[in-house]
Amino acid sequence: MASFLQALKSQVGRKILTGITGVGLIIFIIFHLATNLQVFGEVHAFNEAAYALESMGWLLYILEAGLAIAFLLHAYIGISIWWRRRKARPDGYEKYQSKGGPSHVTWASRSMIFTGIVLLVFLVIHLDTFKFADPGTVVLPGGEEARDLKALMLATFQQPIYTFGYTAVMILLGFHLGHGFWSAFTSLTMKHNRYSALIYTVGIAFAFLMAVGFLFIPLYIYFGGGCEAALIQCQ
Repeated sequence: MASFLQALKSQVGRKILTGITGVGLIIFIIFHLATNLQVFGEVHAFNEAAYALESMGWLLYILEAGLAIAFLLHAYIGISIWWRRRKARPDGYEKYQSKGGPSHVTWASRSMIFTGIVLLVFLVIHLDTFKFADPGTVVLPGGEEARDLKALMLATFQQPIYTFGYTAVMILLGFHLGHGFWSAFTSLTMKHNRYSALIYTVGIAFAFLMAVGFLFIPLYIYFGGGCEAALIQCQ
């Protein structure tokens, strides 16, 4: 614990912890998108995937606790770094440059605190809408009774405020990931100039794919295609 607190206080320690938690959250985002896209697959695919996760019992609780800790730690460190730089020099965040490589200062890098806070608020709303809601139940082909999260998703994305609000947040997620991917890997000692540009390019491509993948879901459902594909009457 003493070593952990020491890491939180040191600049290098905070950057490494930000990188580690960032990579962990990137892995979660990939898994989450892959699961969500199953809503367009076989009729019961999405609910079966959700049921499989919920059937993990205590192991799922441990994973969720670890994810929550990673997310909150990532947010805390990011906000604390921004706040310290702001106090030390009002324009310090905009002029940040990483040692050993290009700073890649863009709107995405300058707005990391803004996009991060928006994503934090969105997460609370998202959990309240899907995680803690009561969507009713559905009987799966194997006879198991599961939460009907597919019906909840289809119904939720028929609401214009949630649909277009979700889409806007996913665009901000793309910007956050675009710089965050490069920042996470450079924070974990991968700072060689030869690879920095490549990591940055891969990060931009990854962020674009994730953002498009996530925003495709509500827009496709809202404009009718998702309901037709799922053979469910949304309205």
